[in-house]
Amino acid sequence: MVTLRNRLLVTTHVVLDALLAIWAFVLAYGIRFESGLVPVTKGYPPIEQYLNVLPFVALLTPLAFQLQGVYRLRRGRSRVDDFFAVLVGSILAVVFGVVSTLYVQAYYVSEEAKARGAYEVSQLVWALFLGLNVVFAYASREAVRELLERRWRAGIGLKRILIAGSGELGRMVADRILQHREFGYQVVGMVDDRATGDHIGYRGLPLLGTLSDVGEIARRERVDLLYVALPLEEHARLLDLVEVTSRECIDVKVVPDLLQFITLKARLEDLDGLPIISVNDVPLQGVNAWIKRALDVAFSAATLLVLAVPLAIIAALVRWTSAGPVLYSQERMGLDGRAFRVYKFRSMYIDAEEASGPVWARDDDPRATPVGRWLRRLDLDELPQFWNVLKGDMSIVGPRPERPFFVEQFKHRIPQYMLRHKVKAGITGWAQVNGWRGNTSLEKRIEYDLYYIENWSVTLDLKIMWLTVVRGLFHGSSHA
Repeated sequence: MVTLRNRLLVTTHVVLDALLAIWAFVLAYGIRFESGLVPVTKGYPPIEQYLNVLPFVALLTPLAFQLQGVYRLRRGRSRVDDFFAVLVGSILAVVFGVVSTLYVQAYYVSEEAKARGAYEVSQLVWALFLGLNVVFAYASREAVRELLERRWRAGIGLKRILIAGSGELGRMVADRILQHREFGYQVVGMVDDRATGDHIGYRGLPLLGTLSDVGEIARRERVDLLYVALPLEEHARLLDLVEVTSRECIDVKVVPDLLQFITLKARLEDLDGLPIISVNDVPLQGVNAWIKRALDVAFSAATLLVLAVPLAIIAALVRWTSAGPVLYSQERMGLDGRAFRVYKFRSMYIDAEEASGPVWARDDDPRATPVGRWLRRLDLDELPQFWNVLKGDMSIVGPRPERPFFVEQFKHRIPQYMLRHKVKAGITGWAQVNGWRGNTSLEKRIEYDLYYIENWSVTLDLKIMWLTVVRGLFHGSSHA
């Protein structure tokens, strides 16, 4: 039943996306040529010329959305994720549309039809279509989200969840689900081999039995989804749970015990016919690395040009209000553990660490200059790092670079700490936009950094950049 509902919902989205794309394209034509808002200098193309393109628009928009993963239904998907998925999907649709119409015009249209401008589309119409399609597609998803959340709040269509494990990890899963009723989940209880006689679990959730009872409990409680939240030493039971739940058509999600075992995405390799698992594989290789570098160069160069005057003003303030150089460089550790010099506007007095040595900086740090406190509060001291990005030492998005002095301490304290150096360090990152910045939990920062490395995509980078601007975060480590 759940699968059938998902298929119907996906079908609804596909049909809506096709219809809304058609409407967006027609409206873009109307705004460009009929509204009078944009001057027309080369004559008015007939509407029929644009109607010929509508089949391409209606077919290619859902195809682009499918390639971007827009139709992968997932409860708990954020509004920001929806927006960027629709944005990138719409950009792909425009690219597909331009390429397809040019191909048809080149190989399937007569010279007479070409002279009439058959399949020719104004660049401004494509730009207007892009904006309108993003608005329409995102608005349709918001409307569907609101309808679904109303049903879930009324107790209709809830997914029934069983949590295997009542320890710290299982309680973390229960907390997340109970805090987000809008996801449409209902926790029916927990199972654990350490079940007690009172059968009362965490936060009033019933402890329904042991791990061996999962099959019978799942049938009795009509469970849709099993979260396996067991500590590392109990993961030997995972295969048994998967086998039992597969007979009941129950989805299984495994929550890794990140505090004990942190690893990157595994990839299957072949060694002369022998399957080998590469545990610490990262998606940022090959073409993906080139794409990320191209984005870094484009964004950092544009930022330095746009902010040239503010940067000059900040430099003058630093120079005139305290003795010393305008810029401060410091050794940090980056890609593959290689050291580089990171640049910042100087926010502290000269020789600030002469007496104390390397220490964590504080918001009320007495070593900061008056202008430096203001720069640090607004995160403006980090702006010269766009030059590091342009040079190739850093990326705009990535784990914040750490000083070798602290790296040497952390790599012995925190499991898999050095995996964060599988990618270039960044000005901002997934940990920072989620609030793990400055003097906060190192374990949580590593968890979020490794999530970013494992799940990297252009969309995720754009999302982090957007959240950075919205939340005003340009720094993360706050070290001296």
